Amino acid sequence: MKRRRPIPLLPVFLTAMWLLLNDSLSPGHIVLGIVFGLFITAAVAALRPLPAWPHRLHVAIGLIWNVLHDIVRSNLAVGRIILGATRRQPNIEFIKIPLDLRDPHGLAMLTVIITGTPGTVWAGLDAGSNVLTLHVLDLQDEAAWVRTIKQRYERPLMEIFE
Repeated sequence: MKRRRPIPLLPVFLTAMWLLLNDSLSPGHIVLGIVFGLFITAAVAALRPLPAWPHRLHVAIGLIWNVLHDIVRSNLAVGRIILGATRRQPNIEFIKIPLDLRDPHGLAMLTVIITGTPGTVWAGLDAGSNVLTLHVLDLQDEAAWVRTIKQRYERPLMEIFE
């Protein structure tokens, strides 16, 4: 049984974006989009020596849902803090979270998720011990944050990328 080669998604995505941005499906724009997609893909190939081949994409759907849910919830919490709806001062802290995730693509996605969620910022990763330093705007329960990062984000990312 022959194994099918996966479709390279970057040139397809770039071609689609080209066509959407130009608001045209003319043959000339289709050809330019394909050339643009292939050229950019070849140009950035040297910047990405380790290709990413995600596995278990069905896990990504659950991860996306969790991330969107957490972003909405965090927006509301940060909004309450900024607008003064809570009378107490926020407990601004840095916390350390040991990570099991080693894949650079998974770590990059974890960075995007954490930094894209209001109230949290990826402050650093100690490469030797693989410990994440996380800045939290209003830390109430450090153990809850560790559980959230490890179970809701890290575990699915490990299933997808490792």
